[in-house]
Amino acid sequence: MTVTVERVKLVDVGPRDGLQNEKQPVDAAHKIELVHRLQAAGLREIEVTSYVSPKWVPQMADNAQVMAGIRREAGVRYSVLTPNLKGLEAALAAPREQWPDEIVVFGAASEAFSQRNINCSIEESIERFRPVVAAAQAQGIKVRCAISCALGCPYQGEVTPDEVERVVRLMKGIRVDHCGVADTIGVGTPRRVQAAMERALEHYPLAEVSGHFHDTYGQALANIYACLELGVSTFDASIAGLGGCPYAKGATGNVATEDVVYLLDGLGIDTGIDMARLVDAGAYISEVLGRAPASRAARALLAKR
Repeated sequence: MTVTVERVKLVDVGPRDGLQNEKQPVDAAHKIELVHRLQAAGLREIEVTSYVSPKWVPQMADNAQVMAGIRREAGVRYSVLTPNLKGLEAALAAPREQWPDEIVVFGAASEAFSQRNINCSIEESIERFRPVVAAAQAQGIKVRCAISCALGCPYQGEVTPDEVERVVRLMKGIRVDHCGVADTIGVGTPRRVQAAMERALEHYPLAEVSGHFHDTYGQALANIYACLELGVSTFDASIAGLGGCPYAKGATGNVATEDVVYLLDGLGIDTGIDMARLVDAGAYISEVLGRAPASRAARALLAKR
Protein backbone atom coordinates (compact mmCIF):
# COMPACT_ATOMS: atom_id res chain seq x y z
CA MET A 1 0.00 0.00 0.00
CA THR A 2 1.04 3.58 -0.55
CA VAL A 3 0.53 6.51 1.80
CA THR A 4 -1.69 9.25 0.41
CA VAL A 5 -2.30 11.16 3.67
CA GLU A 6 -1.25 14.79 3.25
CA ARG A 7 -1.84 16.10 6.75
CA VAL A 8 -1.75 14.45 10.17
CA LYS A 9 -3.30 15.65 13.41
CA LEU A 10 -1.29 14.81 16.53
CA VAL A 11 -2.82 14.72 19.99
CA ASP A 12 -0.11 15.32 22.58
CA VAL A 13 -0.99 13.28 25.67
CA GLY A 14 2.17 14.17 27.58
CA PRO A 15 0.65 16.51 30.17
CA ARG A 16 -1.91 13.84 31.18
CA ASP A 17 -0.98 10.32 30.13
CA GLY A 18 2.71 11.12 30.16
CA LEU A 19 2.94 12.66 33.61
CA GLN A 20 0.27 10.72 35.50
CA ASN A 21 2.57 7.91 36.64
CA GLU A 22 5.52 10.11 37.61
CA LYS A 23 6.45 9.38 41.21
CA GLN A 24 7.97 12.81 41.85
CA PRO A 25 5.47 15.65 42.22
CA VAL A 26 5.31 17.99 39.23
CA ASP A 27 4.11 21.51 40.05
CA ALA A 28 0.99 22.77 38.33
CA ALA A 29 3.05 25.70 37.04
CA HIS A 30 5.32 23.31 35.12
CA LYS A 31 2.33 21.47 33.66
CA ILE A 32 0.78 24.75 32.55
CA GLU A 33 4.06 25.88 31.02
CA LEU A 34 4.32 22.56 29.16
CA VAL A 35 0.87 23.08 27.64
CA HIS A 36 1.88 26.61 26.62
CA ARG A 37 5.06 25.35 24.97
CA LEU A 38 3.21 22.59 23.13
CA GLN A 39 0.68 24.98 21.67
CA ALA A 40 3.45 27.42 20.78
CA ALA A 41 5.09 24.58 18.83
CA GLY A 42 1.90 24.14 16.81
CA LEU A 43 0.03 21.38 18.65
CA ARG A 44 -3.71 21.88 18.23
CA GLU A 45 -4.86 18.88 20.30
CA ILE A 46 -3.56 18.60 23.88
CA GLU A 47 -4.66 16.13 26.55
CA VAL A 48 -4.19 18.26 29.63
CA THR A 49 -5.20 16.37 32.78
CA SER A 50 -7.62 13.87 34.29
CA TYR A 51 -10.44 14.11 36.79
CA VAL A 52 -9.90 10.99 38.82
CA SER A 53 -9.56 10.30 42.53
CA PRO A 54 -6.28 11.76 43.87
CA LYS A 55 -6.08 8.61 45.98
CA TRP A 56 -5.42 6.60 42.80
CA VAL A 57 -3.65 9.22 40.68
CA PRO A 58 -2.13 11.85 43.02
CA GLN A 59 -0.21 13.48 40.16
CA MET A 60 -3.50 14.74 38.70
CA ALA A 61 -4.88 16.19 41.96
CA ASP A 62 -4.18 19.71 40.64
CA ASN A 63 -6.49 19.26 37.62
CA ALA A 64 -8.67 22.32 38.33
CA GLN A 65 -5.62 24.50 38.97
CA VAL A 66 -4.02 23.43 35.71
CA MET A 67 -7.17 23.99 33.66
CA ALA A 68 -7.63 27.40 35.26
CA GLY A 69 -4.05 28.41 34.54
CA ILE A 70 -3.91 27.61 30.83
CA ARG A 71 -3.73 30.56 28.47
CA ARG A 72 -6.06 29.26 25.80
CA GLU A 73 -5.43 29.78 22.10
CA ALA A 74 -8.08 29.81 19.39
CA GLY A 75 -8.07 26.61 17.37
CA VAL A 76 -6.58 24.46 20.14
CA ARG A 77 -8.68 21.66 21.62
CA TYR A 78 -8.02 20.91 25.29
CA SER A 79 -9.14 17.48 26.44
CA VAL A 80 -9.33 15.77 29.83
CA LEU A 81 -9.92 12.22 31.01
CA THR A 82 -13.20 11.75 32.90
CA PRO A 83 -13.74 8.03 33.57
CA ASN A 84 -17.05 8.50 35.38
CA LEU A 85 -19.86 10.98 36.01
CA LYS A 86 -18.20 12.27 39.17
CA GLY A 87 -15.12 13.16 37.15
CA LEU A 88 -17.17 14.97 34.51
CA GLU A 89 -19.07 16.90 37.16
CA ALA A 90 -15.76 18.00 38.70
CA ALA A 91 -14.52 19.18 35.31
CA LEU A 92 -17.70 21.17 34.74
CA ALA A 93 -17.71 22.69 38.23
CA ALA A 94 -15.26 25.32 36.98
CA PRO A 95 -16.30 28.49 35.14
CA ARG A 96 -17.35 27.66 31.60
CA GLU A 97 -14.26 29.24 30.05
CA GLN A 98 -12.18 26.62 31.91
CA TRP A 99 -14.20 23.65 30.69
CA PRO A 100 -12.53 21.05 28.48
CA ASP A 101 -13.38 21.03 24.77
CA GLU A 102 -13.35 17.25 24.77
CA ILE A 103 -13.47 14.45 27.32
CA VAL A 104 -11.89 11.02 27.09
CA VAL A 105 -13.31 7.73 28.33
CA PHE A 106 -11.55 4.39 28.08
CA GLY A 107 -12.58 0.77 27.86
CA ALA A 108 -10.49 -2.34 27.42
CA ALA A 109 -10.71 -4.76 24.50
CA SER A 110 -9.63 -7.47 26.93
CA GLU A 111 -12.17 -8.88 29.39
CA ALA A 112 -9.35 -9.96 31.68
CA PHE A 113 -7.90 -6.46 31.76
CA SER A 114 -11.28 -4.88 32.47
CA GLN A 115 -11.85 -7.21 35.41
CA ARG A 116 -8.34 -6.74 36.83
CA ASN A 117 -8.14 -3.00 36.24
CA ILE A 118 -11.61 -1.70 37.13
CA ASN A 119 -13.31 -4.77 38.64
CA CYS A 120 -16.14 -5.03 36.14
CA SER A 121 -16.93 -6.53 32.75
CA ILE A 122 -16.45 -4.63 29.51
CA GLU A 123 -20.20 -4.21 29.08
CA GLU A 124 -20.57 -2.93 32.65
CA SER A 125 -17.79 -0.39 32.03
CA ILE A 126 -19.54 0.87 28.90
CA GLU A 127 -22.79 1.33 30.81
CA ARG A 128 -20.88 3.46 33.33
CA PHE A 129 -19.82 5.70 30.45
CA ARG A 130 -23.32 6.08 28.98
CA PRO A 131 -24.45 8.93 31.31
CA VAL A 132 -21.01 10.57 31.03
CA VAL A 133 -21.24 10.67 27.25
CA ALA A 134 -24.80 12.00 27.30
CA ALA A 135 -24.03 14.70 29.88
CA ALA A 136 -20.92 15.89 28.04
CA GLN A 137 -22.62 16.05 24.68
CA ALA A 138 -25.56 17.90 26.19
CA GLN A 139 -23.05 20.67 26.98
CA GLY A 140 -21.55 20.60 23.48
CA ILE A 141 -18.43 18.73 24.57
CA LYS A 142 -17.00 16.12 22.21
CA VAL A 143 -16.37 12.60 23.54
CA ARG A 144 -13.37 10.52 22.51
CA CYS A 145 -12.81 6.96 23.62
CA ALA A 146 -9.62 4.98 23.95
CA ILE A 147 -9.90 1.22 23.49
CA SER A 148 -7.01 -0.04 25.56
CA CYS A 149 -5.18 -3.36 25.15
CA ALA A 150 -6.37 -3.53 21.54
CA LEU A 151 -3.34 -5.55 20.42
CA GLY A 152 -2.45 -7.45 23.56
CA CYS A 153 -3.16 -7.77 27.27
CA PRO A 154 -0.75 -8.40 30.15
CA TYR A 155 -3.22 -10.92 31.60
CA GLN A 156 -4.77 -12.77 28.66
CA GLY A 157 -2.09 -12.32 25.98
CA GLU A 158 -3.19 -11.75 22.38
CA VAL A 159 -6.34 -9.74 21.72
CA THR A 160 -8.22 -10.48 18.49
CA PRO A 161 -9.75 -8.04 16.00
CA ASP A 162 -13.15 -9.51 16.91
CA GLU A 163 -12.63 -8.45 20.53
CA VAL A 164 -11.65 -4.95 19.38
CA GLU A 165 -14.71 -4.65 17.16
CA ARG A 166 -16.97 -5.71 20.01
CA VAL A 167 -15.87 -2.68 22.04
CA VAL A 168 -16.00 -0.40 19.02
CA ARG A 169 -19.67 -1.39 18.57
CA LEU A 170 -20.39 -0.76 22.24
CA MET A 171 -18.75 2.68 22.13
CA LYS A 172 -20.70 3.54 18.99
CA GLY A 173 -23.85 2.34 20.75
CA ILE A 174 -23.48 4.95 23.49
CA ARG A 175 -22.76 7.62 20.84
CA VAL A 176 -19.05 8.21 21.48
CA ASP A 177 -17.87 10.66 18.80
CA HIS A 178 -14.32 9.46 18.19
CA CYS A 179 -12.71 6.02 18.48
CA GLY A 180 -9.08 5.63 19.51
CA VAL A 181 -7.39 2.24 19.19
CA ALA A 182 -4.61 1.85 21.77
CA ASP A 183 -1.73 -0.62 21.94
CA THR A 184 -1.35 -0.20 25.69
CA ILE A 185 1.56 -2.59 26.19
CA GLY A 186 3.24 -1.97 22.84
CA VAL A 187 3.13 -5.52 21.45
CA GLY A 188 1.45 -4.70 18.14
CA THR A 189 3.05 -5.12 14.73
CA PRO A 190 1.96 -3.41 11.49
CA ARG A 191 -0.34 -6.04 9.97
CA ARG A 192 -2.00 -6.80 13.30
CA VAL A 193 -2.50 -3.09 13.87
CA GLN A 194 -4.11 -2.74 10.46
CA ALA A 195 -6.47 -5.62 11.23
CA ALA A 196 -7.61 -3.90 14.44
CA MET A 197 -7.91 -0.50 12.76
CA GLU A 198 -9.98 -1.92 9.92
CA ARG A 199 -12.57 -3.08 12.45
CA ALA A 200 -12.82 0.42 13.91
CA LEU A 201 -13.14 1.87 10.42
CA GLU A 202 -16.17 -0.30 9.76
CA HIS A 203 -18.07 1.76 12.33
CA TYR A 204 -16.37 5.19 12.37
CA PRO A 205 -15.24 7.48 9.51
CA LEU A 206 -11.52 7.97 8.89
CA ALA A 207 -11.55 11.40 10.52
CA GLU A 208 -12.90 9.91 13.75
CA VAL A 209 -10.43 7.02 14.20
CA SER A 210 -7.01 7.41 15.78
CA GLY A 211 -4.08 5.31 16.93
CA HIS A 212 -2.26 5.32 20.27
CA PHE A 213 0.98 3.33 20.28
CA HIS A 214 3.57 2.40 22.85
CA ASP A 215 7.13 1.65 21.81
CA THR A 216 7.85 -1.27 24.14
CA TYR A 217 9.11 -3.46 21.26
CA GLY A 218 10.26 -0.59 19.05
CA GLN A 219 7.27 -0.92 16.71
CA ALA A 220 5.38 2.33 17.33
CA LEU A 221 6.59 4.25 14.27
CA ALA A 222 6.11 1.21 12.03
CA ASN A 223 2.60 0.86 13.38
CA ILE A 224 1.86 4.52 12.69
CA TYR A 225 3.09 4.05 9.13
CA ALA A 226 0.79 1.03 8.77
CA CYS A 227 -2.14 3.21 9.87
CA LEU A 228 -1.15 5.90 7.37
CA GLU A 229 -1.41 3.23 4.66
CA LEU A 230 -5.07 2.83 5.64
CA GLY A 231 -5.64 6.58 5.52
CA VAL A 232 -5.76 7.09 9.30
CA SER A 233 -4.44 10.58 10.02
CA THR A 234 -4.86 11.17 13.76
CA PHE A 235 -2.43 9.84 16.35
CA ASP A 236 -1.66 10.25 20.03
CA ALA A 237 1.94 10.93 20.98
CA SER A 238 3.70 12.14 24.09
CA ILE A 239 6.27 14.93 24.26
CA ALA A 240 9.75 13.61 25.13
CA GLY A 241 8.28 10.09 25.23
CA LEU A 242 6.76 10.81 28.65
CA GLY A 243 4.90 7.93 30.24
CA GLY A 244 6.15 4.48 31.02
CA CYS A 245 4.40 1.18 30.46
CA PRO A 246 3.14 0.08 33.90
CA TYR A 247 2.57 -3.52 32.80
CA ALA A 248 6.05 -4.26 31.46
CA LYS A 249 8.83 -3.48 33.90
CA GLY A 250 11.47 -1.19 32.45
CA ALA A 251 9.67 -0.90 29.12
CA THR A 252 9.25 2.33 27.25
CA GLY A 253 5.79 3.77 26.97
CA ASN A 254 4.18 6.33 24.70
CA VAL A 255 5.76 7.04 21.35
CA ALA A 256 7.55 10.41 21.47
CA THR A 257 5.90 13.29 19.65
CA GLU A 258 9.29 14.43 18.33
CA ASP A 259 9.94 11.01 16.76
CA VAL A 260 6.53 10.97 15.08
CA VAL A 261 7.00 14.49 13.70
CA TYR A 262 10.47 13.54 12.39
CA LEU A 263 8.91 10.57 10.55
CA LEU A 264 6.06 12.64 9.13
CA ASP A 265 8.36 15.48 8.07
CA GLY A 266 10.45 12.91 6.22
CA LEU A 267 7.35 11.65 4.42
CA GLY A 268 6.38 15.18 3.40
CA ILE A 269 3.23 15.02 5.54
CA ASP A 270 2.12 18.31 7.07
CA THR A 271 1.58 18.50 10.84
CA GLY A 272 1.72 22.26 11.38
CA ILE A 273 4.32 21.64 14.10
CA ASP A 274 7.59 23.53 14.50
CA MET A 275 10.17 20.82 15.24
CA ALA A 276 12.66 23.16 16.94
CA ARG A 277 10.01 24.48 19.34
CA LEU A 278 8.74 20.94 19.93
CA VAL A 279 12.22 19.77 20.90
CA ASP A 280 12.53 22.74 23.24
CA ALA A 281 9.23 21.79 24.91
CA GLY A 282 10.49 18.25 25.44
CA ALA A 283 13.81 19.49 26.78
CA TYR A 284 11.96 21.78 29.19
CA ILE A 285 9.82 19.09 30.82
CA SER A 286 12.70 16.61 30.80
CA GLU A 287 14.83 19.10 32.73
CA VAL A 288 11.97 19.52 35.22
CA LEU A 289 11.95 15.74 35.68
CA GLY A 290 15.74 15.56 35.90
CA ARG A 291 16.39 13.26 32.95
CA ALA A 292 17.07 13.31 29.22
CA PRO A 293 14.18 13.11 26.73
CA ALA A 294 13.26 9.57 25.72
CA SER A 295 12.83 10.76 22.13
CA ARG A 296 15.68 9.62 19.89
CA ALA A 297 15.04 12.42 17.39
CA ALA A 298 15.10 15.01 20.18
CA ARG A 299 18.37 13.69 21.62
CA ALA A 300 19.99 13.72 18.18
CA LEU A 301 18.82 17.24 17.41
CA LEU A 302 19.84 18.55 20.82
CA ALA A 303 23.31 17.01 20.38
CA LYS A 304 23.73 19.02 17.17
CA ARG A 305 23.15 22.34 18.90
